Amino acid sequence: MKKASILMIIGPLFLLGLYVLPLWNIMLGAPQYPEPLGMNIFIDGIKGVNEFDIQNIDGLNHYIGMRTLPKPEDMWEFSAFPIIIGVMVALGVLIGLLGFLGKVSYKWFLGWFVLMSILGVLGMYDFNAWMVDYGTNLDPNAIMKLTNEDGTPVSYKPPLFGHVKMLNFDVTSLPSTGAWLMFTGMMLTVVAFFIGKKAWQPKGGTHPAKPIKVKANDK
Repeated sequence: MKKASILMIIGPLFLLGLYVLPLWNIMLGAPQYPEPLGMNIFIDGIKGVNEFDIQNIDGLNHYIGMRTLPKPEDMWEFSAFPIIIGVMVALGVLIGLLGFLGKVSYKWFLGWFVLMSILGVLGMYDFNAWMVDYGTNLDPNAIMKLTNEDGTPVSYKPPLFGHVKMLNFDVTSLPSTGAWLMFTGMMLTVVAFFIGKKAWQPKGGTHPAKPIKVKANDK
């Protein structure tokens, strides 16, 4: 159980990488840009891959009526996510320490993983909802107004995961280093659960005694 608890302590610590490394990356490539434009999405804001990428992306977006990319103060998520990650790291380490001291069972390890997974799914849902609004809620007075064949406005929503062709741009959206660190840390807690389950012995002793077989002719 102690080996499992150590893994449970280490796993959540991987999430600390999210404070310095990007969670997601979106790249935009086009013939007129020999070096693609890109933005790294952190838990507390958005930064350009290169020095002037954010300015160039905002300049392109202006022509088609998209809003400028949000600053940290423009979205509550950029204030809430660092707090949520900090709480989950502290909670995971605490569960690991309690497991090491024999105060909680291995089931708590899985509980942390499930809670973190739910928060991750909610975060992805929120991120996708923001991209839908960002790519479809366009300025009606934009310089360029492009429509589909049926007359509806063109959507400029970036993909949540993968690649899409958007006008003459190839847009790719993929998890970045921080997301992979988070995934690794979460998988360590799953490993800790299974190791802990194998090693777990309930309080009060050992496994129950095996029943004694008695032959029918024994008196």
